[in-house]
This record gives sequence, structure tokens and C-alpha cells, in this order.
Amino acid sequence: MSTRRIPAGGWIVVLLVAALAAISAVAVQASQSTPAKSTANADSKPSASPHPSATKPKVYKIPDGSGAGRRIVYSLSQKRVWLIPEGESTARTFTVWPGNVPPARGEHPVTFRRATGTGSDGVQIEHAVYFGAQSAFSNAVDGSSPAPDSTVRTGAIRESVADGTALWKFATKGTAVHVVG
Repeated sequence: MSTRRIPAGGWIVVLLVAALAAISAVAVQASQSTPAKSTANADSKPSASPHPSATKPKVYKIPDGSGAGRRIVYSLSQKRVWLIPEGESTARTFTVWPGNVPPARGEHPVTFRRATGTGSDGVQIEHAVYFGAQSAFSNAVDGSSPAPDSTVRTGAIRESVADGTALWKFATKGTAVHVVG
């Protein structure tokens, strides 16, 4: 009588398939079950900490030494602008993307405004508000905020379309722009 033997490699394959099937069954079972709540967790009260969406937005303080009265404040170090009406309350503040030629610190009047044009980087801009020797706030029509080309020296200071519109409405000719560190 002849006995058939299964080769050793065959046993390895059979055991491997059985192990993978068992692991898969346990994984499916674990993903479908829900953990039982402990008595301590079921009876505990909700957390007293506020939900992240309920927290207040960050307040950006108007820099000290930034003038008085109705004005625009531009902080070089914070890359931020404040539009300040009479009474020292901030009407709006926002971040900007400055060019590589910063304006001189101090007070500068708005000298010129241009509704549309082309920026020194070739991008279509709008709401250009000029102040100081070579500086202007503007926003790209397409909403982009590219980093300044290091080969082109520019005093352009870009903001978003919404912020550009707000600055345009606020910055009439002669409005003071206070540039701080």
C-alpha cells in the first residue's frame, strides 16, 4: 500500500493561508464591534474646555509709536496692515506679502492711486495705493500672492483681493501711512 505524502512546501502554503484567513476574520470582527462604555465614562460630564471653533480669533494689537488719528499702519516685522479710523479702533487688519525693497520707517502720505495696471512682476493688479518713494499696496486681480522675484527690486506690497478692496476704499489721497519696524 502506498502512502501519499504532501511536500513540506505545500504544508507551509496551507498554514500561511489559514493564518491569513484567521487574521482577516479577527480584523473584520474588531472593526465592526464598538467598545463598551465604562461606568465612569458614561456618567462623566462634558469637558469644560471650549470647542476649538468656539475660541475667539487672535487680536493683533496696533503697534506702539504708530501715530494717531485716521491712518494706515504697516508693520515690516509682522507683515501686517491695520486700517485705523478716527478713535483708535481698528477697522480691519490683515497680513501682506511685501516686495524686497521695504519702505522707509515713518509717516508717508498716500500720493497716488491707480485702479488697475500691471505689477513689476508682470501680474495684473488692481487697487494700487502709492506712498513713500517707491512703495505701493496692491492686490493681484487673480488673487495670487507670489513671492517677489529676487532679481527684480520692488516696493510692491500685496494683499488679498478682499483686503485690497478695503484698503482702496480707506486710503484716499493724503491718508497717512505709518511704517513701523
